[in-house]
Amino acid sequence: MGARGRLTVRVTGLLAGVALSASAALAATAPTAGAAPAAPASAGPAGVGAKSAAVENAATGRLLWSRGLDTERPMASITKVMTALVVIRAGHLDQQITIPSAVTGYVRKYDASNAGLRPGDKLTARQLLYGLLLPSGADAAYALAQAYGPGIPAFIAKMNANARLLGMSRTHFSNFDGLPYPTPYSNYSTAANLLALGRAAMLVPVFRSVVGQHSYRVAAGSGHHAYLWKNLNPLFGRYPGAIGIKPGYTGAAGQCLLFEVTRNGYSVIGVTLHSPGSITSLNVADATRILNWAFSLPR
Repeated sequence: MGARGRLTVRVTGLLAGVALSASAALAATAPTAGAAPAAPASAGPAGVGAKSAAVENAATGRLLWSRGLDTERPMASITKVMTALVVIRAGHLDQQITIPSAVTGYVRKYDASNAGLRPGDKLTARQLLYGLLLPSGADAAYALAQAYGPGIPAFIAKMNANARLLGMSRTHFSNFDGLPYPTPYSNYSTAANLLALGRAAMLVPVFRSVVGQHSYRVAAGSGHHAYLWKNLNPLFGRYPGAIGIKPGYTGAAGQCLLFEVTRNGYSVIGVTLHSPGSITSLNVADATRILNWAFSLPR
């Protein structure tokens, strides 16, 4: 699909910045800690609006339920999970990176989510990972890709190479942040592939620590301004036990969310692609319904 101008839906024969309005969320309210689980539903979670979705045991990878498991769809800012993974695997996280002047025009051109980075500021790669993953900063993604390629094309090549190593055979990265270029559908993956990416990323302590933070502050210092970044994960503060990992949105991708939640030592990881919602209406209902169902299953 890499250079395709439209989304080609292909399915193999495998298993067939605000929240939603209070009325929508009420239908999928997260249970309080210690609440009695609902009765298991063998048919899967009801009322999920996502076009593709899946959930599995995070420790074993055992699939619990899926819809459109191998359908290729744009993944929006979930892309930044791979951006972070490439950087972390390369190391040298305490090296200082000068924010390129080009980030300002880049963010403006695509009206992209950003970390508010100031060109000329010097921040460590570790600090930029927070700017990348918490406020979903396209400017942080740009700075990291430029430094770790080195250069944008080389970095994107590394993203695709890492995807192959993870067995993500139905994934293609055309950029480093999930924005809809060169076409709205040129950057794509599947629910199955993104679960593999999520599991791999959450096994990396640095990554797991970053996405588990609700906010991160950089005090003003020599060579840089002060920054405060808040985590956009819509499950934080709304679903008990949420520990990561990344939401996203574009018009073509719809609302997307890769998530992991732990309860009483048991963790599930899930993904929703193209859930109903808009850039100002983050969809927590789909993930909540999936999680409620998954935690109701006997173990």
